[in-house]
Amino acid sequence: MWNCLYLPVCRIHTTGQLLKKAPVRFKGKSGAEQRWLERQVNDPFVKAAHLQHFRCRSAFKLLEIDEKHRLLKPGLSVIDCGAAPGAWSQVAVQRVNSAGERPDLARGYVFGVDLLHIAPLQGAHFLSNCDITSPATHAELQKLLPEAYADIILSDMAPNATGVRELDHERLVSMCLSLLDLAERLLRPGGSLLCKYWDGALTHKLRDGLNRAFQDVKTVKPKASRKESAELYFLARTFRKT
Repeated sequence: MWNCLYLPVCRIHTTGQLLKKAPVRFKGKSGAEQRWLERQVNDPFVKAAHLQHFRCRSAFKLLEIDEKHRLLKPGLSVIDCGAAPGAWSQVAVQRVNSAGERPDLARGYVFGVDLLHIAPLQGAHFLSNCDITSPATHAELQKLLPEAYADIILSDMAPNATGVRELDHERLVSMCLSLLDLAERLLRPGGSLLCKYWDGALTHKLRDGLNRAFQDVKTVKPKASRKESAELYFLARTFRKT
């Protein structure tokens, strides 16, 4: 695995050279299933994730964002919301040095939370089968965090899709708004929050909430996000704790 602390993330864009796009057919699969599987096979980020031992392609979204905005630094404490299967936590572990692989750098902390089970990862402490919106989960995190505060909250979580775009958008905005309660309890003043959302009619509500809580809020869309996807990310920095 390459060292994500020091290798420029722009190099991942050359991974398209590793794949040759060609028609793929899968016996017994519907047309929609075949299209999805063919997209996976022809996706350079899927292949790169396998080669670099990331748990899924979403790692490259966080790598791109961090390379540009310098969010994760050695010694920081991170909460990864909706962490399963753990790809964002892998990136965070490397960037904040929570596994202590660089003894010359400050050692950070990574805590991942998900309703699903998350396989163990050196340098990360996972709370599997836990609800990030639950006060009990907040209390557990507060006990685990050094000085009871995190420097960064990450969220790539999303609800199970219903296929109704407006409903899915509304549910994800609601999940993102719940992160403001988490921030109020556990985010250090001056801290940052990165959360995924699907664009839609309630985007302004989420942006307004973030603007009230953070000094700087911007929208980012990494190249690793598929062009046809409605997903975007809000990067909110300099938390103003009330």
